[in-house]
Amino acid sequence: MKAFYLTLLFSLFSFLGFAQKSVLQGRITDKNKNPLAYASVLLERTVRGVQSNLDGDFSMSDIPSGTYTIKVTMLGYEEETRTVVLLPGETEEVDFVLSEEPLWIDSFELLSSRGILGQEKLPEVEDFRINAGKKNEVIRIRDLDANLAMNNSRQIFGRTPGISIWENDGSGIQLGVASRGLSPNRSWEFNVRMNGYDITPDPMGYPEAYFSPPMEVVEKIEIIRGASSLQYGPQFGGLLNFVLRKPDQSTRFTAESLNTFGSNGLFSTFNYVGGTEGKWSYTAYYQKRVGQGWRENGYFNTDHAHAEVSYAASNRLKLGFEATYMTTESQQPGGLTDELFNQDARQSSRSRNWFSTPWFVPSFSAQYILSPKSQLNWKVFGTIAERNSVGFMKAINLEDDLGNRQVDRDFYTTYGSELRMTTEYSLFGLNNNLASGLRYFNGHIDRKQRGVGDAGTEMNFELAAEENFPRDLDFRNTNFAAFAENVFRFSDKFLLTAGLRLERIQSENQGQFGINDGVPVILEPVSRSRSFVLGGVGAEYHVTSTTEFYSNLSQAYRPVLISDLTPPATTDVIDPNLEDARGYNFDLGYRGNIGTVFNFDVSYFYLNYANRIGTVTQLNSEGQSYQFRTNLGESVSRGMEAYFEFDPVTAIFKSSRYGYLHVFASLAFVDAKYQDFVITSLVDGQLAERNLKGNQVENAPKKINRFGATYRFKDFSLTWQLSDIGEAFADASNTLAPNATATAGLIPSYQVQDLSASYTFRKKYSLKAGVNNLTDERYFTRRAGGYPGPGLMPADGRTFYTTLGFKF
Repeated sequence: MKAFYLTLLFSLFSFLGFAQKSVLQGRITDKNKNPLAYASVLLERTVRGVQSNLDGDFSMSDIPSGTYTIKVTMLGYEEETRTVVLLPGETEEVDFVLSEEPLWIDSFELLSSRGILGQEKLPEVEDFRINAGKKNEVIRIRDLDANLAMNNSRQIFGRTPGISIWENDGSGIQLGVASRGLSPNRSWEFNVRMNGYDITPDPMGYPEAYFSPPMEVVEKIEIIRGASSLQYGPQFGGLLNFVLRKPDQSTRFTAESLNTFGSNGLFSTFNYVGGTEGKWSYTAYYQKRVGQGWRENGYFNTDHAHAEVSYAASNRLKLGFEATYMTTESQQPGGLTDELFNQDARQSSRSRNWFSTPWFVPSFSAQYILSPKSQLNWKVFGTIAERNSVGFMKAINLEDDLGNRQVDRDFYTTYGSELRMTTEYSLFGLNNNLASGLRYFNGHIDRKQRGVGDAGTEMNFELAAEENFPRDLDFRNTNFAAFAENVFRFSDKFLLTAGLRLERIQSENQGQFGINDGVPVILEPVSRSRSFVLGGVGAEYHVTSTTEFYSNLSQAYRPVLISDLTPPATTDVIDPNLEDARGYNFDLGYRGNIGTVFNFDVSYFYLNYANRIGTVTQLNSEGQSYQFRTNLGESVSRGMEAYFEFDPVTAIFKSSRYGYLHVFASLAFVDAKYQDFVITSLVDGQLAERNLKGNQVENAPKKINRFGATYRFKDFSLTWQLSDIGEAFADASNTLAPNATATAGLIPSYQVQDLSASYTFRKKYSLKAGVNNLTDERYFTRRAGGYPGPGLMPADGRTFYTTLGFKF
């Protein structure tokens, strides 16, 4: 038997050794014999591919023998293909000389010239999804002069029209963005994903994004507006997907370190390794970020870690595993009253408020090529996480009594799976594409609130002796979904898209609501099941080879959330017939480029948000008032979004010895108003009814404009940006004068500037520096009713940063 195992082991190693003998290598240059780095080298109809290194060399090992077609692509150059026959044990050398492509690659997905960096557009079909006919943007992080160590949203989304941002978290831990009059609260109107899978606690029941990856490891951010609802589900805002840097395919090992120092004790170190060896690819990073914050009592300490490995099990099958972990320790200075803000925006009256969100997200993926025209992708993912807070949470106009603090804790355990397939087929001599998929998601939230904590000042989520959480709820959500969307091409210029999504949602909420005179108050269990179908259509018409009209009409929805099913007080009542919010998004736009000097995207949008949930005051049979949570009405957002980018130097002089300049304008006009929306309140013992029709939706500035310019000279770049944001209201009643607790009132318009620069030396060393809020403006973007407030939440004043980096 021992001899049998030895023989088997020897045979296995012999087989592996034999499989590793087939190698494909070569060099990629331009017509002047200059090496081209980071060109993509793919074996068509397989999952195998690498990139050329800095010398233009590439190598792909461990390839089974056979006949292959090699495809080489690189931005700015024409695609080249070559057919080779690879014999067992052979090392085949194939060199490529690429010719320059003057304008665009693969239609007009990406424009890149000396001056224009561009707001990219997603390909029509890519990564097991259909993007044709949809309003979408791609933000290439590497092209930005920005404070990436602090995840500065104002700079990162500066070129994306219509993005409103809550700028109250200077630590960069949480991201709060929205568009088209929707609320930026932890980006909950977007379907927030990373590498294509969910990273929020529960997209159906609690979609708040407590976790955002470090921008230093993000390769790009993909944004698909509301039309993404067919392929990604429950959102009016659309898809927000962080795509992390993939393993370096040009080398066995590469390493990078970025170290940032800045104002208020900021220190951030980001360290990355990655590479490719044969069929294996790997990457890992670790980031540590610590600082005191711009305001008093604003300390933060975060750790991010991520590891990813992929294996080409065969020419058709690729397997991958990745895991991300984050831990945070964040002291929250709380809000201010308007009077305190005007006195000194940096002050804080809350020194004992802390927040922490340990976050672990594992994921497994498999990609399989069924045939030259069909591919499968399967993802399994989960979230094991917490949301913990402790502090004095009463109104900001009340002084901290230094007594026992309130402790709230959430525990999230979720898992899900998505299976997607894309198929290309021919109809009437033209290629058409079908994308379809199945989804299962199971979310569990264990919510413990209003616990009595200690009377200390440090972060401590333990309860005082012999205390329990008065509120202890159990929320479960199960979701099944199926979708199909097709691209119908009628000519080389015109295409239509059409699709359907079937949803089934099961929500359950039960547990202890509170304690009344020492007696537990049990919440009546709530169970809701619903099934429905969403539909959508879109179109593209290519006016020229580089410009197109696009349009899309897609239904959207927002499921009843855990907060909707949890009454704030024991007397409150939840409508047993409470329905999910329904509506639709419509887009009509024109985008493209003129030559290599002008890039644009201009569009009109219309967002209907029906069945919005709210609270009205009612009287029971005994004449006592109570709050009734139900569907109250709708809102409509409409407006224009526009992006322009221009390279004047290339336009006038064609080329320059003194560098290049590009200027951009990201413009949005948003008219978000309530339609028929009736609310009631109790006035002198009587119910008073009024209608919010015509009121501006809260947290929805009408003007969201950003302007900027970037100057580039060889390896140096300098970027200036101006954000010009209009006023907004903090509540649906459009209250102008601030109340005593600073939770309602006008949010004034503001302007803020940023200046950033970067320099790269020998492609291995880099220096970045900048000033955020150049003129030290005092402004705020949010009034919070609870955490991280309550009260008016000031944005950061002027801060400085410097980043030193190296790679090898």
